[in-house]
Amino acid sequence: MNVRTRIAPSPTGSPHIGTAYIALFNYAFAKHHGGEFILRIEDTDQARSTRASEQAILDALKWVGLRWDEGPDTGGPLGPYRQSERTSIYQEHSRTLVANGAAYPCFCTAERLADLRRTQAAQGGQPGYDGRCATLSAGEASKRIQAGEEHVLRLRVPAEGECVMQDGLRGEVRIPWNKVDHQVLLKADGFPTYHLANVVDDHLMKITHVIRGEEWINSLPKHLLLYQAFGWTPPEFFHLPLLRNPDKSKLSKRKNPVSILYYQRAGILPEALINYLGLLAYSFEDDREHFTLDEMAAAFDIKRIGLGGPIFDIQKLQAFNARHLREMSPTELLSRFKTWGLNEQAWLRIIPMAQPRLNQLSDLVPLAAYLFADRPAYAPTALLAGGVDGARLVQLLRIAQWEVEKAADWTFEGIKQIFGQIAEKENMKLKQLLPPFFIAITGAAVSLPVFDSMLILGRDMTLRRIQYALENLDSQGFALKKDKLKEFEKDYHAKYGL
Repeated sequence: MNVRTRIAPSPTGSPHIGTAYIALFNYAFAKHHGGEFILRIEDTDQARSTRASEQAILDALKWVGLRWDEGPDTGGPLGPYRQSERTSIYQEHSRTLVANGAAYPCFCTAERLADLRRTQAAQGGQPGYDGRCATLSAGEASKRIQAGEEHVLRLRVPAEGECVMQDGLRGEVRIPWNKVDHQVLLKADGFPTYHLANVVDDHLMKITHVIRGEEWINSLPKHLLLYQAFGWTPPEFFHLPLLRNPDKSKLSKRKNPVSILYYQRAGILPEALINYLGLLAYSFEDDREHFTLDEMAAAFDIKRIGLGGPIFDIQKLQAFNARHLREMSPTELLSRFKTWGLNEQAWLRIIPMAQPRLNQLSDLVPLAAYLFADRPAYAPTALLAGGVDGARLVQLLRIAQWEVEKAADWTFEGIKQIFGQIAEKENMKLKQLLPPFFIAITGAAVSLPVFDSMLILGRDMTLRRIQYALENLDSQGFALKKDKLKEFEKDYHAKYGL
């Protein structure tokens, strides 16, 4: 068998550390068996997918040392490798599903589905579609389609029994069919959902082993139904344990930086990061902790993956990084510093801001030092020096955090617009809003321009510094309690939109 694995990220934001984690095991498995590792872009979410996010994913995975044999940038014999360029393929396969009865048109309106969800929630029932349109005759469905009635295509799911599945790490898994939703396969706009596109692409791209996160176990019955409906042999499935925060909760940006770009900007070495990610769920026979990507691929045995919830601990990652740094020669370390940030390109962005503020050359380094730091040093009380009440400042920082996260682009004008909108909606002048952000971002009340600083630091480091400020305010007793935070987030969405 020619082993083929894949990673299929969605380009809807910053490249996630979990993407590198899953990609690592797919890469190691394929290369150990002399096979191919494929990168596919799952961009069927047209509202949120961007080419900028796609490029960031490609760059981030290359930065950690991963390379793929086929993909949107390298091409290959089974492309295209962007789902948005494969729409006609999914539509053709969806017609096959309708013809053989494995899928059916659903004409239920958004209002009817919303009412259904509310009723199910009130009754404490299993959420999901109730199969109303599954009983429509082919003739009636065809007549309504001919009349131009908007519809989606749904997967037909057995009403009784259970799905018995095999997972390469867990063995037999059973899920009752009444726990499986009648999944939408093709949306009203003709674009597929993840589930249809995923199965069709994996088959047509000859994927032999699907290695993905355990959150997809509950979707496996839907995928197996599709394989059965098409008459295809499914690949082997392995569901990896999810990365966890130190408190055992699912890794999330609310408790940990999850963007690969943050770790790159903070000065984590790519070989240290990939080493640490591998160690979280995998163990060598000789119990070694430090290894290269090539060493992991050469010795890889998928059965040695542990199923306990791996804890992603930044302090342990930093300790790994420290060891790598200390083992370098001074010449190599200097070279890494130059590559990381102490290069001409970086300084040419900083010097125009700093130049009007210089009296002598020795002023430059201390003036710009915060641009090369992870966490700027300042007293927690400095955040309150601008006169904004602590509780109110927590709200403003949260709003800025959410607005930065959802910003479509990271440009000077985009950043200026974010804070201009916050000032307007919160009935503040910009000069009232910005002082605590100067502290949070630069560590000083007076520094280089704060919007330019955010642009240079990047979105992910900017978000991290806002989070540091929230932690500082938390230490002073100003944090929003969980219930109050949910209420405030609801009010925020009403005011600012989703």
